[in-house]
Amino acid sequence: MSEPAGAAAPAQLRHAEEVMGTVFSFDVRGGEPAAIRAALDEAVAGLHTVNEVFSTYREQSQISRLARAETTIEECDPEVAEVLGLCAEAERVSNGWFSATYEGRFDPTGLVKGWATERAALRLVEAGAVGVSVNGGGDVQLCGVPGPDRPWRVGVADPLRPGGLAAVVTAAGADRLAVATSGTAERGAHIVDPRTGKSAVTDLVSVTVVAPRLTWADCWATAAFAMGSREGLAWLESLPDVEALLITAGDEVRCTGGLASRLG
Repeated sequence: MSEPAGAAAPAQLRHAEEVMGTVFSFDVRGGEPAAIRAALDEAVAGLHTVNEVFSTYREQSQISRLARAETTIEECDPEVAEVLGLCAEAERVSNGWFSATYEGRFDPTGLVKGWATERAALRLVEAGAVGVSVNGGGDVQLCGVPGPDRPWRVGVADPLRPGGLAAVVTAAGADRLAVATSGTAERGAHIVDPRTGKSAVTDLVSVTVVAPRLTWADCWATAAFAMGSREGLAWLESLPDVEALLITAGDEVRCTGGLASRLG
């Protein structure tokens, strides 16, 4: 997907869309303009459809009706069964530390935003974009490159120093890379400990996960935060193609062994 050295920077298309209670920012490079514009429109429409289907705040969303047993999985859009399967896989891999159940009801909120962001990015790649960055509320899916000899770079906010950066992640050498952060700095204590059903109380203030797919990076960041720094770091080290940066309330920084290769 990269261009020859010395080639002109690809045409750029940017767009911001408010949906799912947050802002999705698109930065798209290259491709045939009409095809890219049409794909962007489809990607944005897809985000709104995901919100309509999966929102737990909408009484008549398919997920809400499914929780009340007013419909069946077979009667829902195919994406509902897909997300159910992804949530089951996330629970299995995390030994239950990622959970799609909240107060006794199926709630895929912890997976859907990352999955929808990744899906939107891939729609633009399929349309011929050379480089794609989709930021869904702070979690980012990167594909390709923004220009010749220029990788995508993502700043990781420092949870203890507002306005500062804890690290900068580079996508150099990776065709696809995702960066997801879970923590208390932006939304307070919103991560649930699946064992208690209450807010997770750990020594961490943030976990940033770097992986090829945002669907999983987002899930793994949430699960590792609920585990705490010791267990979370050991578990993240065991996952293939995953690197992470963990910051404790005591301002300790703990990293997986290969993270250094992703900084710059």
